[in-house]
Amino acid sequence: MPYTDINPITKCDYPDPDVIRVGDVYYMVSTTMYFMPGGAFLRSYDLANWELVSYIFDSLDDTPNERLENELTNYAGGMWAPSLRYHDGKFYVAFVSHFTETTYLFVADDPEGEWTKKKIEGYYHDCSLLFDDDGRNYIVYGNKDIYLLELKKDLSGPVDGATPKLIVSEPEGFKGLGYEGSHFYKINGKYYIFFIHWPQGSIRTEACFMSDTVDGEYTGWDVFKDDRGVEGRGVAQGGIVDTPNGKWYSIMFQDSGAVGRIPVLVPVTWDGDKPVFGLHGKTPRSFNLSGSRPYYRYEQLYTSDDFVKEDISDRTLKLQWQWNHSPNNALWEYKPGGGLAIRTGKICSNLTHAVNTLTQRMMFPKCEAEVTVDASGLKEGDVAGLCALQGEYGYLGITVNAGIYYLIKVVRENKNPSFGIGVSGDYMPGDVVEKIRLNDPKVTLCLKPNFENMQDKLDFFYLKDGRMVKVGASHKLNFRLDHFTGCRFGLFVYSTREYGGEAVFTDFKYRYEN
Repeated sequence: MPYTDINPITKCDYPDPDVIRVGDVYYMVSTTMYFMPGGAFLRSYDLANWELVSYIFDSLDDTPNERLENELTNYAGGMWAPSLRYHDGKFYVAFVSHFTETTYLFVADDPEGEWTKKKIEGYYHDCSLLFDDDGRNYIVYGNKDIYLLELKKDLSGPVDGATPKLIVSEPEGFKGLGYEGSHFYKINGKYYIFFIHWPQGSIRTEACFMSDTVDGEYTGWDVFKDDRGVEGRGVAQGGIVDTPNGKWYSIMFQDSGAVGRIPVLVPVTWDGDKPVFGLHGKTPRSFNLSGSRPYYRYEQLYTSDDFVKEDISDRTLKLQWQWNHSPNNALWEYKPGGGLAIRTGKICSNLTHAVNTLTQRMMFPKCEAEVTVDASGLKEGDVAGLCALQGEYGYLGITVNAGIYYLIKVVRENKNPSFGIGVSGDYMPGDVVEKIRLNDPKVTLCLKPNFENMQDKLDFFYLKDGRMVKVGASHKLNFRLDHFTGCRFGLFVYSTREYGGEAVFTDFKYRYEN
């Protein structure tokens, strides 16, 4: 079946993808960091169309940072770069959390069922598992220096007496992002490891190293260097997978600005035992893909939601929703007749510290979200509304001061160039750039981001007298390492003076323009 202009394939933020095939079904996992539930598990029958089917975990270790307690956060932390494998009837996902410095292993018989949480003794950055056909198991990991280590049969840790073996290393004096993001395979008797590679002055590149034996000499080269016409933003880091009819493909990601890092599908052919990526070194625009279910209707990766539950004790959310950090389930509920109510449980300095912010990924190139907010239950100084969640966030909110309700537009522009990975959080309030007195605490809000041609701009609207009215100028969105994820729509409420206030959200509408 011909597919035209499918890339990027998900049109939203699913970085560090790993992909496998089980029978005629493809599965993919991706980094989800601090969003909960975590470990988004996707399914496809043709590699072009994908849908969410489950999450691997509800929470990792439920630490104060993961719960946004006090002024603690886990931004840029949590689940990084998972390895997905299927072996002897079981699914395996391994990854590290740089916050807890732990290597996690989740195992399931059915990816849509229950996953069992385990740990692998040791700390293995950007790891990849290999179940060898002689019954031995290995893990490859590292950055610049890549190591191989044999694991026990149950994967609980290294085999007795095993020591890591250095198998790939950057030359002395190398500058840039060294080899990392390992994807380890045995194909036709040879061992292959794929990496992302980003030498200074170049773009992100996909590299491959190959060996005749698992612990032998690995020789390598760059196999793919293409930015799809988006200058400086190379396609790299991901796995490869074969189809039932013997064709091969790679799913890697591309930095796409504020919307995040989006998977890209690239064909792979073979020159003897060497993989060849792309068509004449480029990502083709059109593909001839065959799937086992050509008329299958995929669930969208985004959703509208009326928040209506016949049984309000049913606490399940639609799969497309994720909480920003681990939720406090005592502070949210469905309302009789419809509506999602969120109460505050602490004092916050700004949006990024708000507990129970409910999010969805934004879609490339254009999308919009609309929601009605009933702010009548807010306390003095509370703010509730609709946000574009990232470090340099923007939101429309309703606040109450001296008993009067106001619509406020707030933006955050972080001018600190050192604000990157490992920074504990941003404690400064955003800038109130618009403030409009309201006659009614119930207001419909709308945000419209535009990621086309890297514009990364956000426009704000609210419903007044039956029509949407724009509020102020556009806000520039920006992907930065402080959060390290693509921008998301978020429903939020937080308190600045006294906690215990409540906001009710209804009629969430998600519109997507492809």
